[in-house]
Amino acid sequence: MSSRTPWIVFTASLAGYLAIGSTLSLKFGYLLGDALSRTSAAQSVLLSRDPHVSAIGFIFTPLTALAQLPIVALSSWWPAITRWNISGIVVSAAFMAGAVVMMYGICRDRGLSTRYCTLITVVFAINPMIVFYGANGMSEAVFLFFVCWAVRRLIRWVHTDDVHDLVVAGIALALAYLTRYDGVVAIAGAAVLVAVITVMRRGRAQWRTMIRRAVLDGVLVAGPGFAAFVVWTGTSWLITGEALAQLSSGYGNAAILAQSGGSTGTALDNTVFAVTAIVVLGPALLVALPVSAVLAFRRRDLEFLVGPVVFGAVLAFQAVSFIGGSTFGFLRFYICAIPLAVVALVQLVPPRGNPHTRREGAFHRPRPVRAMVPAGVGVGLVVLSVLAVPVTGWAMVQPKLAPQEYALGYLLDPTPSAEDADAVAARSIIDSFATERELAAYLDAQNLPEGSVLVDTVYGFAVVAASSNPKQFVVPSDQDFTTILNDPAAAGVKYLLTVPNTGRGESDAVNRRYPTVYDNGATISTLAFEVPTTGADQPNWRIYEVVD
Repeated sequence: MSSRTPWIVFTASLAGYLAIGSTLSLKFGYLLGDALSRTSAAQSVLLSRDPHVSAIGFIFTPLTALAQLPIVALSSWWPAITRWNISGIVVSAAFMAGAVVMMYGICRDRGLSTRYCTLITVVFAINPMIVFYGANGMSEAVFLFFVCWAVRRLIRWVHTDDVHDLVVAGIALALAYLTRYDGVVAIAGAAVLVAVITVMRRGRAQWRTMIRRAVLDGVLVAGPGFAAFVVWTGTSWLITGEALAQLSSGYGNAAILAQSGGSTGTALDNTVFAVTAIVVLGPALLVALPVSAVLAFRRRDLEFLVGPVVFGAVLAFQAVSFIGGSTFGFLRFYICAIPLAVVALVQLVPPRGNPHTRREGAFHRPRPVRAMVPAGVGVGLVVLSVLAVPVTGWAMVQPKLAPQEYALGYLLDPTPSAEDADAVAARSIIDSFATERELAAYLDAQNLPEGSVLVDTVYGFAVVAASSNPKQFVVPSDQDFTTILNDPAAAGVKYLLTVPNTGRGESDAVNRRYPTVYDNGATISTLAFEVPTTGADQPNWRIYEVVD
């Protein structure tokens, strides 16, 4: 493999994802809330009236927002960077392009021919789900890159027994945790797998020696992740008083789930959804996984175990969480089925050649320099690889299966018929933050001084991100937020941005301090105007002018 090939793969993928992401954002205004909220958090770190690193927040793990900081810093000169989530798109495109490179690397490490490497890599890169999440600024791209990186290194370690591969895999998994909490189960699965393989390799050693070496290898993989967990939760506890804000905070996932009415399906319904999501994202798994398992058993090939354990741990965690009613039924939560299917397909081919390694371990297993790919395997590889694209594309435009993605099918229908409920709902998803951008533009036109608008970022993050003057807002990450909330008039606040005190609005700090403010101004303000929303799951805003 030429040293330039990974860069060619990366550059081509990056250009494609950036082009599609820019089109979705700038032409269609299609932005996703979780992506925009991370951009708003990065903006608060640098450009708020009270900039500081802890403004990044502790509900989400921080890496996706931190990666945006160098780009968000430029939004003082070009506000579109945050308004249209350009910073998030650049980050997701770069990391998803990196994930494509990792898939290519897994193919090359296995010894696949250039033809098969190219086919599998291209099919992975153009998978509709991979394209969309490489182009929308969400954390899936960053998470997928780190998990794919870890899987590649672990597969290499099974072959090379090189400790460097274990160390790099551990670092990649730690970074995966700092991207999404799902990384915890990937770390646990990888540590157990490594320990078990070490025991199997050293079966003739003394019992204590065998256990000691297995624990050491497991620690090399899990240690960085454990350190990341301790540092992140410890920092959260020191600053906010909550170690696991995602679970305990009024802004966290558990609170959001409760405020949104919780999971409405039965355990059976949720199980069917989880299984269906995995199948439509990785249809090749139905054939490739069991066949690869049988072939691996015959070849005594332990490399096969890595993908199902690491990716499978994430998928199992998401499925169990949804079945138990502790998370939402989003198709994107099962995106790891796509790289798992790729790895299973690659394992169909007999391994050949020996990838370059820094230092071979004692249990390095040399491979044959050449290994024939049976004709049937080659045909199956092509068919199963290509099959995933239309199946996943179909799934992504099904409202019940893909509530966050199906609006893609209606991008070219700006004025849907009122009789087509799905089309109308899709248009409202596409226009989710159009109202917030208009509100931000109105406030910007007032040329308000610093700290003139009090708003919670439960819903207000989209307004703040769209503004060219973020310093005009007083937001919860400001260290004097509570003081100003208690007496807005004394602090020079002119406007309160309020939302209904129902659903997620119950966690809004303005509503919690003044429960009737949305209805009557709570005696501290008078209604200036109301802004009806055009977006899905967004509130009708009421802007109150503070009474002096």
